[in-house]
Amino acid sequence: MNYQVFFIIAMAVLSAGLFLAVLSALVRGRKVRVITPFHLFFGGVFLSVLIALMPVYYDITVREGNSPLRVFFFALFSTIQIFAIDGNRELVTDGIPCQEGWIPGAYSVYLSVIYVVAPILTFVFLLSFFRNATAFLRYVNRYFHDVYIFSELSEKTVALGTDIRRKNKKAMIVFTGLHVDDDEEQTKFLEDAKDIRAICFKKDISAINFRRHSKKSGICFFSMDDDESTNIKQALFIISAYKNMENIRLYVFATGVESELLLAHTDTGNMKVRRVNGVRSLVNQNLYTEGSVIFDTAGESDENGIRNIGAVIIGLGQHGTEMLKALSWYCQMDGYRVTIDAFDMDAMAEDRFYAMVPELMSEQYNGVFLPGEAEYTIHIHTCYDVYGRAFSEEIAKLRNATYVFIALDSDETNIRTAVNLRMLFERMKIHPVIQAVVANTDEKKALEGVTNFSGQPYDIEFIGDRESSYSADVVISSELEKEALARHLKWGKEEDFWRYEYNYQSSVASAIHMKARIHCHIPGAEKDETELTEEERRGIERLEHRRWNAYMRSEGYIFSGSHDKSTRNDLAKMHHDLVEYDRMDEEEQRKDSRVGTR
Repeated sequence: MNYQVFFIIAMAVLSAGLFLAVLSALVRGRKVRVITPFHLFFGGVFLSVLIALMPVYYDITVREGNSPLRVFFFALFSTIQIFAIDGNRELVTDGIPCQEGWIPGAYSVYLSVIYVVAPILTFVFLLSFFRNATAFLRYVNRYFHDVYIFSELSEKTVALGTDIRRKNKKAMIVFTGLHVDDDEEQTKFLEDAKDIRAICFKKDISAINFRRHSKKSGICFFSMDDDESTNIKQALFIISAYKNMENIRLYVFATGVESELLLAHTDTGNMKVRRVNGVRSLVNQNLYTEGSVIFDTAGESDENGIRNIGAVIIGLGQHGTEMLKALSWYCQMDGYRVTIDAFDMDAMAEDRFYAMVPELMSEQYNGVFLPGEAEYTIHIHTCYDVYGRAFSEEIAKLRNATYVFIALDSDETNIRTAVNLRMLFERMKIHPVIQAVVANTDEKKALEGVTNFSGQPYDIEFIGDRESSYSADVVISSELEKEALARHLKWGKEEDFWRYEYNYQSSVASAIHMKARIHCHIPGAEKDETELTEEERRGIERLEHRRWNAYMRSEGYIFSGSHDKSTRNDLAKMHHDLVEYDRMDEEEQRKDSRVGTR
């Protein structure tokens, strides 16, 4: 048999296995898969050895009347022996006939390497297998426990898993899709997972059967990859595989419109699916828990009894844009008026924001104060470098600043900008609240209560770190979410609250503002609708309609052109009720008092 041809084919197969393994490793995380780079390399080596041994066993068994099938099984058996540390190298090498050229030397070198490498590959393969097998046995052993299953092992998932374990000692935490050999950071996360007694699978979340679990216990899936397309694919698979089971929840971390549309129009069966928008969640939680400080630090009352809120937003990326939109409706409060100055380096920042929320920014409403309408003034300053002189000069004009939100491109930039702004405001002899987004938990903790060399506190609040943002109270059992659901149930069904982003976010905004108006002692805010006096009812209705108008415009809605209900078009984001309170009919005004009260 032609040894040269078989040896060349064997080397080609080995090279192909190595190439596919490397290629698979480079694109890891971009799609859901079961076959790992190691599997591809292992398979390439195995097939290469099998092909290389075929001509050897053809010649060894030539006197026994060999057939292709007989030769194949002899070669397969010998290959298995080599990988099981039981191969007879002499039998193989002695079976290679004397040939001229490079064949005997090439075979000798190749087999020498294989006899060393093959057992190591087998050991790694078995170790991988038993690791998953042991993890699965631990999973089955906790049949009656609530289980929380994460799509990856990362800083975010470890933070959430650790907090879940802290609040529920019996909870079973599961991490999937491990890549333990990647780097030092992954090794640290693996140690963190062991500290909370988590179960770790190397396989992808979609490659493991989690059905073997008590129907009385809950299962929560968390699709939390940094790549949104991966999260969506995993979510659709999980919905398809588990939608008919009881007590299943799925949390999909995604901000794009694609995820909103796909999840809203997918049959989820018995499963509760929640799309988690990390950016919006941070802004909402911040306003719900800390927003009252915006009213408490507002300016002194003017001759009309109005306290002015001077809000400053630095950076119109995702966080800054969400905060700008949210402040427009959050600050709608009797006795208060807000002016928002937003700064961004991008020359197109104002143009893009205007296109996103045209009626919010239109001259008809922005800076115009009509009875029964939202009251706010928004200025967007573009082409300002936070390290430049022009920025400092513009900040010096904002002598009524009371609240500052900083969300630039990195923790370092946010910290540096916050410190610089505190200096600038101190020179102006004003002391606004300053909040800066810092994702790194260790940095945030180290910066708490930081002072200068003279012992003067910078008085900067750092928010948005991963430990706080990815906690059980925020993601799973959010007080804000419970309040929002209670408000939604005043007029809608629970399933629509979870399924449609419009309902969910609208109710969340209503719950946030309700807490603020109670804090601001709005007459009747803490009462049930049936307990309101007529004066309280009218006040609540006017305030709620002002808030609702600003909220809807911040979502991109515009007036439909007519108060006729038939002109509403949600695809076009056109609504017939985006008018002043006094232009509403009695029925619609009563809705405002029902929604605007406890």
